[in-house]
Amino acid sequence: MSTLVIVESPTKARTIQKYLPKGYRVEASMGHVRDLPQSASEIPAAYKKEKWSQLGVNVEANFEPIYVVPRDKKKVVKTLKDALKQADELVLATDEDREGESISWHLLEVLKPKVPTKRMVFHEITEEAILHAIANCRDIDVQLVHAQETRRILDRLVGYTLSPLLWKKIAPKLSAGRVQSVSVRLLVMRERERRAFVKGAYWDLKAQLEKDAVPFGAKLVSVDGTKVATGSDFDEATGKIKAGKKVKLLDRAEAEALLETIAGQPWSVTKLDAKSSKRKPAPPFTTSTLQQEANRKLRLSARDTMRVAQSLYENGYITYMRTDSVHLSNQAIEAARNCVELKYGKEYLSPKPRQFATKNKSAQEAHEAIRPAGSTFRTPKETGLKDRDLALYDLIWKRTVACQMAEALQTFITVDLNVMNAGFRTSGKRIDFPGFFRAYVEGSDDPNAALDDREVILPTMAVGDQPDCKEVEPIGHETQPPARYSEASLVKMLESEGIGRPSTYASIIGTIIDRGYAQLQGNALVPTFTAFAVSALLEKHFPDLVDTRFTARMEETLDRVSTGDVDHLPYLKTFYSGDRGLETQVKAQEEHIDPSQAKTVQLENLSVKVRIGKFGPYLETEYEGEPVTASIPHNLTPADLSAEQVKILIEQKTKGPESIGTHPETGEPIYVLIGSYGPYVQLGDVTEENPKPKRTSLPKGVTPDNLTLDMAIGLLALPRLLGTHPETGNKIQTNLGRFGPYVVHKKGGEEGKDDYRSLKAAMGDDVLTIDLPRAIEILAEPKRTRRRAAKKPLRELGNSGGEAIEIFDGPYGPYIKYKRKNVSLPEGADVEKFTLDEAIELVGAKKTAAKKTTTKKTTAKKTTAKKPAAKKTTATKTTATKTTANKATST
Repeated sequence: MSTLVIVESPTKARTIQKYLPKGYRVEASMGHVRDLPQSASEIPAAYKKEKWSQLGVNVEANFEPIYVVPRDKKKVVKTLKDALKQADELVLATDEDREGESISWHLLEVLKPKVPTKRMVFHEITEEAILHAIANCRDIDVQLVHAQETRRILDRLVGYTLSPLLWKKIAPKLSAGRVQSVSVRLLVMRERERRAFVKGAYWDLKAQLEKDAVPFGAKLVSVDGTKVATGSDFDEATGKIKAGKKVKLLDRAEAEALLETIAGQPWSVTKLDAKSSKRKPAPPFTTSTLQQEANRKLRLSARDTMRVAQSLYENGYITYMRTDSVHLSNQAIEAARNCVELKYGKEYLSPKPRQFATKNKSAQEAHEAIRPAGSTFRTPKETGLKDRDLALYDLIWKRTVACQMAEALQTFITVDLNVMNAGFRTSGKRIDFPGFFRAYVEGSDDPNAALDDREVILPTMAVGDQPDCKEVEPIGHETQPPARYSEASLVKMLESEGIGRPSTYASIIGTIIDRGYAQLQGNALVPTFTAFAVSALLEKHFPDLVDTRFTARMEETLDRVSTGDVDHLPYLKTFYSGDRGLETQVKAQEEHIDPSQAKTVQLENLSVKVRIGKFGPYLETEYEGEPVTASIPHNLTPADLSAEQVKILIEQKTKGPESIGTHPETGEPIYVLIGSYGPYVQLGDVTEENPKPKRTSLPKGVTPDNLTLDMAIGLLALPRLLGTHPETGNKIQTNLGRFGPYVVHKKGGEEGKDDYRSLKAAMGDDVLTIDLPRAIEILAEPKRTRRRAAKKPLRELGNSGGEAIEIFDGPYGPYIKYKRKNVSLPEGADVEKFTLDEAIELVGAKKTAAKKTTTKKTTAKKTTAKKPAAKKTTATKTTATKTTANKATST
């Protein structure tokens, strides 16, 4: 008997094939084989003339979805159909969540099998799990399919109805989405808070004390019995102490005067307080908490976390990674407890097996938390994994094992001290028993180091003791604006508000960044001016769609659809076609939305207008009765755009840049300007004779405020010749590069490649002052080799001519790799939606262009050979034209 098993990916197929007996053939569907049309070209001819055809959903006939097999899946479908002809049984083994159930249902609809069909589900890919699953198959859960289909239709209606409106009113290639737009608004609201924030200042005293040769620090907390103001006492809107707060606000003079008063006076302990505390370990990972912790600890984006987790799951290292559950099976608990006993000893085991309850009522993705796969857990070292795979597995292993460990026992000690009329306080913490801290400490990469950091040891003290004061210094503080969202904190906020599903957060955050609504600065998600414009339009004209409570209620309704408590059809009709439905609202509001106003970003305390233009955001104002515009630098965010910066940008455009001096050799003025990519220095004016004067960007740490004329002259002199190498006689230069300042030994010619070394700021190296001996010393050091692990593809599109076609992430954006050819994706193309056929077409276009270029070059060479006296001709290179259809994102 022959059985065909279908899974989503080739990796999963290869892993499962190892565990199945003979007679089983495993094939991959490469994800969904059927979906709503992604572009006008995919809409079936029978529906093209219908006014709803662009939606891909027949809103006039019970919201019936129009499913099509995308071009890149036609070959996959053919392969599966051919394989099915040779099979006596079909087993659908896609993932066990809503999405996986939907993929299986679509396979059933497309393949139309005439042989018995079963649905096989499992949450880990181990031999035991696969054999158990194949022996306990079930039917497709139609209710689950219905729930996924309703979500897909709803997301399509929102995305494809609102996105065209944004194209018309603000800019092309923008998108709106049921969860995406709410997420963008959260970022914008936080940035508005930062913009409205008014800084407050306060001072206090910090003392260094000692008792029994044990040093400790203490901080001023009161003066004359009144609490000293701290940051939490300030009103963020005014920068002043909140109304009703009875605190003493010290300025610098008052702090210094208090310091003089207590100088040389005796200190005494007035109060001691010790409190014991128990801390329980965190539950094992869900999708959401894994994304949060991987972002905090490993600096992985939500998207990268899910890609790595997907690979670990498909290769049999962890359980299914899309889950809202914190539950562990008895088998997993036993495996975790065995690990604790073997690695840490029995005393570190929790007295009883610890089970966690899922708080989220609507949790219904999978039925177990993310944990190492199998009935025994491989330690990270035993896996043979490397790089990100190892780091994420290590995180999951530690968190799972820690949840079965004993509680950590801590003692918190607080000591109050008095000197004259000033009250000080010091706090200590003692770890009496580390418990689960030995394996896992949230937010720390090294549990042992974290234990040391967490302990604050104080000397033994009693009331009346008089420790020695070694030093007291006044410290100035400024209140800080609310922190921007990181990917981790945004995921936490979305989950706590009940917005969307954790399994979709990675793609949503990726879309927000890809569409230009936010940029990553370090680990912070910073909304752009475009995000401000889009959020303002949606808030004003479609407030429900960006309201967190409305979106959460929508999520609850969709969950009730999956349980059968709510009928999907009446809900869709009310949402889209009712009196206050989305279609009605868009038609009513469209004519009232002025594109000029929609493209204008309203920022308080600015006298100029900020507009969204074809080439990015810009300032618009009037100067001497004439309109003036100035581009806003890419790294300048809405919260940081001040009246002073506006003045600089406008004056730079109207009056020209201000000279900071003249060059001693050429006599030309030296200017500091702010361009699209930040500040730079320029030698001389732009003229017809000199259209591109010498320019150099300011290095890291140098700003227009601290730039001196000598520094500017030095920067404009780069690259700077330091001398010649004593062994080769070749030049040694220093310069600024893409990765910072460096020195280079110019070998060239037959001697080999130039030898580069980065300058070391920690050693005091400066590109403007480094001398030849120091440069030779740096060049003599062994060059650090950067071993790069084999890249993992962002997506596996399929095969062509027996070779894989995959999408990788490169320094200049995503690209297609086929055989030895790399082809960049068209600008704005969506990695998750790019098809195999589009990739083949793009690779083919590059081949054609390369052939034409080679032909022209050959012809040019022949012409030159025949006519040696003729002028040289340059062959014109042809490049494939990249076209990208505007596509609305529907999530």
